Amino acid sequence: MAEPGRSVRSGRSDLSATLLARLLATSGTAHFVVPGPFDAIVPKVLPGDARTWTYASGAVELVLAAGIALPRTRRAGALLAAAFFAGVFPANVKMARDWRDRPAPLRKAAYARLPLQLPLVLWALKVSRDADG
Repeated sequence: MAEPGRSVRSGRSDLSATLLARLLATSGTAHFVVPGPFDAIVPKVLPGDARTWTYASGAVELVLAAGIALPRTRRAGALLAAAFFAGVFPANVKMARDWRDRPAPLRKAAYARLPLQLPLVLWALKVSRDADG
């Protein structure tokens, strides 16, 4: 049963936002705890050191997680997360290309990441639409 003054839909949208924030927080933390796999997928066309890009993208994910977790900034945070998910797609393409010669399970995992980006973008857009404000 929903709290007084809150709809069931609102509770589901809060849960969806919480889950998206947790996903981003987990991924952002991983960029700092185990940066190597992230360094490996930074496109070479980006200037500078891959580790710098890994840490920067991890920090962005942590900021986005906080923005989505807070109801007051949820709409903007989720919109920015959708843009971020679209923006990191080239790293997923690079990973799929680089892993073409890896064992089949790894290659399949790299290719499976490609279509997953669209649901993440759509999820973030839905969280933004459902945000209060």
